[in-house]
Amino acid sequence: MPLERLIEIMRRLRDPKTGCEWDSVQTFATIAPYTIEEAYEVADAIARDDMDALADELGDLQLQVVFHARMAEEAGYFTLDDVVDRICSKMERRHPHIFGNAAEGGHHLWEIIKAEERAQDPDKSALAGVALALPALERAAKLQRRAARTGFDWPDASGPRAKIDEELAELEAETSHDRKLEEMGDLLFAVVNLARHLNIEPEAALREANRKFERRFRTIEAEPGFNDMDLDQMEELWVKAKAAQSA
Repeated sequence: MPLERLIEIMRRLRDPKTGCEWDSVQTFATIAPYTIEEAYEVADAIARDDMDALADELGDLQLQVVFHARMAEEAGYFTLDDVVDRICSKMERRHPHIFGNAAEGGHHLWEIIKAEERAQDPDKSALAGVALALPALERAAKLQRRAARTGFDWPDASGPRAKIDEELAELEAETSHDRKLEEMGDLLFAVVNLARHLNIEPEAALREANRKFERRFRTIEAEPGFNDMDLDQMEELWVKAKAAQSA
């Protein structure tokens, strides 16, 4: 089977005597950044609707899982079979309406089961388990969602909208760089809160803004003499590009 082939490839690459000089010396910490990068490349292929690239990127991501599992097996922690068994058990446990006797399911039941699982964690905070390695915007939204479950939340979008004005005013009033950094963080956190109340994923919204900016900038950048233009001329091109691409 293809997965067994990949497992054997990784075993040979990790062999301390006959394996690859790079793969054989890697650790969980050194491989983790590549794992994150591959996950983003999967998301990028999906955003571009490139199914051929998606097949490649999913393979790269699968390699990361096998890589981590192989290192864990070498250290005596767990095996790839353990990894697969755990996710199978988790999916069955969280879908009792399909794999058990629950009369009905849905997202609400999923959240109840996850909350019961978190209750077994020594850290009893509602914020326990929100990964530090998440992108900052995504982590902010997740922290806010967790806090909201306890009732610590604005009743509607007007609260975070007013908070944005407050944080912007505090940012503009600051003169210290360190304080500006802190206030900018508070402002971004407030913007994430507004996005959450509008049922908008802030990470997805910013990715779309990045994509739109890149497309428009590449358009105006391709204009003859662009590098010799002043800001007003560039802005004129930008307005035209925006109008053309919005049409």
